[in-house]
Amino acid sequence: MILELADIRIHPGQNAAFEEAIARGLETVIHNAKGFQGYKVNRGVESTERYVLQVFWDTVEDHTVGFRLSPAFADWRAIVGPFFAGPPTVEHFELVAKSN
Repeated sequence: MILELADIRIHPGQNAAFEEAIARGLETVIHNAKGFQGYKVNRGVESTERYVLQVFWDTVEDHTVGFRLSPAFADWRAIVGPFFAGPPTVEHFELVAKSN
């Protein structure tokens, strides 16, 4: 399993609308992508315009090739992109330890 971690900053005052949009985009677009396993979204406490999106994929390629090079990526960005204050920082991680 691969963890995609996206650090997202949005425009001030857009929290409620962004949270609705990201939930809608995850459920209607990303949820249908090959290799998708699940997601989590967290909002910053000290920086309320900062969000951390975690998406779990079978492989890196399911995200970087299967999703990002598909028309679905444009659909996703059309939903959430207008809220971005700048490009998100996105990285991928492999699990090395886990607690029960």
